[in-house]
Amino acid sequence: MSNAMTPGLQEALAALRAGRAAEAEQRLQRLVASGPAAATTWLALAFARVNLERPEDALAAVDQALALEPRNIRALLFKADHLDRMGQHRVALGFYQATLRVAAGMSQVPADVARGMERAQDVCDRWAARYEDYLLENLEAAGFTRREQPRFAESLDIACGKVPVQLQQPTRYYFPALPQRAFYERSEFSWAAGLEAHTDAIREELLGLMSEPEQFEPYLESDSNRPRLNSSRNFDSMDWSASYLWREGALVEEVASRCPRTLAALAAVPLCIIPGQMPSVLFSSLAPGARIEPHHGAVNSRLICHLPLLVPQNCGELRVGNDSRPWREGELLVFDDSVEHEAWNRSNETRVVLLFDIWRPELTADERHWVSTMLQAVKAFQSS
Repeated sequence: MSNAMTPGLQEALAALRAGRAAEAEQRLQRLVASGPAAATTWLALAFARVNLERPEDALAAVDQALALEPRNIRALLFKADHLDRMGQHRVALGFYQATLRVAAGMSQVPADVARGMERAQDVCDRWAARYEDYLLENLEAAGFTRREQPRFAESLDIACGKVPVQLQQPTRYYFPALPQRAFYERSEFSWAAGLEAHTDAIREELLGLMSEPEQFEPYLESDSNRPRLNSSRNFDSMDWSASYLWREGALVEEVASRCPRTLAALAAVPLCIIPGQMPSVLFSSLAPGARIEPHHGAVNSRLICHLPLLVPQNCGELRVGNDSRPWREGELLVFDDSVEHEAWNRSNETRVVLLFDIWRPELTADERHWVSTMLQAVKAFQSS
C-alpha cells in the first residue's frame, strides 16, 4: 500500500473518474513498471481495463491485487462481479461468498462497498435456493421423505444453510464425548411409562396447588449479589413461574407434603442427585402468551424431563436445537437443555408441566460419582 496515495495514482484515478480510461491505464502501467505496486494500484488498473473492454487483462490485474491482499474486499467484489459478467457464474459465486465472509469479520463495511454486499448476498441466496432445489429433487426421486429420516433431514438443512449447527454449550460444566442429541425418545427409558400412568394423580395435586397462587414464584429471580448477564424479560416475572417439590437438592417440605402421589411416582426415576444442587423437581407454569427466550442450561451431564399436565389447544412448542416438539398431556418429553432451547405458550390458557432432571444415561456410575463430587467441591469453593 506504499504508493496507494502517490500523485501518480491520484492522477490516474482522476483520469479514470473522468472517463479517460486509456490515459488512466497508461499512468497505472507506468506505476506498476516502476517497482512493487500496491493492491490499490492493481485494482485501479483492473477497472481501467474493464472500461477499455479488455476483460481478460482486467482479470489478470485484479488477480495481482488479490495476490498482494487476499482479503481485500473491493478486489474480491470486483472479481466476483467481473466473472459474473463474463458468464463464469459458478466461479463468481465463490468470490461472492468470500466477499461476504470478509465483510462479516469487519466492524464496519465501507460505504462504497455496501451496495455490492447487497448484490453479493442476493447472488448467494439465489444460488443457495437453486442448490437446495436440486438436492431435494434428486433425493426425493431416490425415495427420501423428511418424516422418515429426521436426522438426515436436519443435516440437509444445515448443509443448505437454513439452520445452524446446534451443539451442547452448558454455561457451567461440560462433560466431553456425550452424544449431541436434542431430544430423547420416551421408549428409551424403562421408567417412563410408569410415570406417565400417574399423570391424572399428579395433575390433581397440581390443581390443589394452583388454587393458592402464593405457592408459585418467578422461575428466574434477580439476585443483587450476582452479575445479571441474562437480559431475559422473564426475570422476576410470573409469566414463567414455578412451585418446587425439590430445590437445589433439598426437599421443599411445604409443597412436597401436599404432593405425596407425585413423589411416589418419581420414586423409580433416576433423578440427578448432587447434594446441595440437584435434583430440581417443580411444576413449571407458562402463562398465556408467554415465551421462554433461547438459552442454554448449566451442565450437560443431565437431561431435563417434562411431564405435560395442563396443555391448552394451540399452545405452542418446545424448541431444542433445530427440533421442535409440542407438549401432549401425559407424554414425557426428555431433552438436553445444554443445547439452545426456547418455549412459548401461544394460547389463552396456562400451560403446566412437571419438570425434573435425570442423569444422562450414557454416564457410568463412576462418572456420575465423580461429577457429583466435583460439582460439590465447586460449590464449596464458591461458598468459602
